Amino acid sequence: MKRQARRALGLVAVALTITLLTPCSAFAWGKKGREGSGHSGGGSNQQTGGSASGRDLMANVSQSRIIITHSGGGTRPTSTGALTTVDPNWQPPSCWYEPVMTPTQLRDGVADLKRTGGLGAVNAHLFWNSDLFVNQYEKRKATDGYRNYNLGKEGMFWRSVVRPGHEDDIKAWDCDRVMFWQEAGTVPKDPNAPTPAMLAAYAYDKIRVPDTKVEMRPMGKSTVNLPTWVWLNKGTFKEVKVRATLPHTGLWAETTAKPIALHLDPGTNDAETFPASGDCTINSDGSIGTPYVTGSADKTPPCGITYLHASSGQPYQLKASITWQISWKGTGGARGDLPNGTFQTTQNMSVQEIQAINR
Repeated sequence: MKRQARRALGLVAVALTITLLTPCSAFAWGKKGREGSGHSGGGSNQQTGGSASGRDLMANVSQSRIIITHSGGGTRPTSTGALTTVDPNWQPPSCWYEPVMTPTQLRDGVADLKRTGGLGAVNAHLFWNSDLFVNQYEKRKATDGYRNYNLGKEGMFWRSVVRPGHEDDIKAWDCDRVMFWQEAGTVPKDPNAPTPAMLAAYAYDKIRVPDTKVEMRPMGKSTVNLPTWVWLNKGTFKEVKVRATLPHTGLWAETTAKPIALHLDPGTNDAETFPASGDCTINSDGSIGTPYVTGSADKTPPCGITYLHASSGQPYQLKASITWQISWKGTGGARGDLPNGTFQTTQNMSVQEIQAINR
């Protein structure tokens, strides 16, 4: 009943937001996240939300302060693709709590509200005017309120954050606590509090892997009943690591994506794959399959396809996807596994009908 009441109050507050906000209001709520990007040394890429300010009281509720660092795989996040989990029932958390403001920053944020007449967020779905903030955090009129923004105390005020793009998910309402105080060096006892496992799942969402464009012989054009050899050279795919760190908590997690297999889908049922499952394992040196060499046309490739019918003017859509095994480690020796992820690319494959082949 308590949670339902809070959700109802949030809906009322949203309605009030529509009524009270003006074009000059300092409050804004959008779906664009806080993370910016900047490259650091060692072939890594770091994304950070920067430091908080008084105006963060009116900031985007999708603006996480988690710091993301990319490394490994020889790739930058902007040039690659996101993984699709093989488990359709799994996804990173829709919401969680983070430290967002010191007492001074909250006091300054409320002062901004007084000057602008705008609204500020006390959780992901609830927005207050300056009078409500004063009652809760300055004058202690609420039964669970504070006095003078807890100035002089060691700690921070925490607030819920929603995963970007999931603001309307029903699970995002689970983080319905009004912005609350947490002593320095502690984490709230709440099912939606940050943990190494939660940060690992957040990092999973940030993994970017290389395109899966395979080498083939013949390349792009083949002949009915002629084996097409498929391979990836040594070192094409390497482990990709993403580290998530939440400031002011001591919590971190590093999620690792390791390539373990290539799956081939010829784009038609009139084809045979090698192996029959279409799953080509990654060799110990990081390569997949075996490159074609002259004189191997009559041999069965360890990784490849034989098309049984011509493509009749429209090329087949050969799909190649890499399966990535996901593991993580984090604060205090915590570790675990997450569902495997895949990344797929599509290549055109034209197949012609020729009965006799000169080799």
